[in-house]
Amino acid sequence: MKAATLYQFSLCPFCNKVRSGLELKGIPYQLVDVNPRSKAELPALPSAAPRKVPVLVAEGETVWDSTEILRFLARAYPNTPRFRPEDPALRKRADEIEEWVDSELIRAIPTVIYGTWGEAGQAAKVVAKSSNFTRAQGLTVMLGGSVVMHFVAKRLLKQSGRKDGHAWVAESLDRIEQWLGEQAFVCGDTLSIADVAIHGAFACVQEFPIYNSILARPRLRAWLSRMEEQKRLVQRPAAGASPLVASA
Repeated sequence: MKAATLYQFSLCPFCNKVRSGLELKGIPYQLVDVNPRSKAELPALPSAAPRKVPVLVAEGETVWDSTEILRFLARAYPNTPRFRPEDPALRKRADEIEEWVDSELIRAIPTVIYGTWGEAGQAAKVVAKSSNFTRAQGLTVMLGGSVVMHFVAKRLLKQSGRKDGHAWVAESLDRIEQWLGEQAFVCGDTLSIADVAIHGAFACVQEFPIYNSILARPRLRAWLSRMEEQKRLVQRPAAGASPLVASA
């Protein structure tokens, strides 16, 4: 199977959502880190396409938007694990939860990784460690990007009528646990696009204190273990990828 190319920014939740989809389907891929300011690394895109990540180039096609990319993967790689349940009711539920991840959970995440200047500084270190920018590019992204995202986080809190990003994320975790119940996955016994989206969102906070709050919840920790097992069933982790569950 020929490797796909994912154009991404390492702390972008939507990019991590696509990475989770690729890994859970066992599709090999390579990463191209995109400077969030210049975006010079992006491939040629149609005029109607937004100049933002994620963008995937695979099987001779260029696809953007995380949800559209996951649907493309289902069409382009039919012999890999499926993310959309065959049962219409479960498919509808999975799609609704994936939409909630995009509109709620992913909006909450920047408020806990850029919400304070200390968190923004930690984010800068994560970008420096995980990206393949040159030293000069990395310094620009680290300093400029973190400052911009700090103010974005403040704006997201204001727009949502909230003051505490950590409480916002905690409410989201409560909701995910309610959906899980005693099931193996969010929509039942089978992995779905809802799990993929949540898994990608969690990947963004793996190196931040809020991740310990996720691991402290037995139901979510067990779910993360099942997700990692799904990845192991289809492939070895991609270069640079690390498991989302800390060893006991």
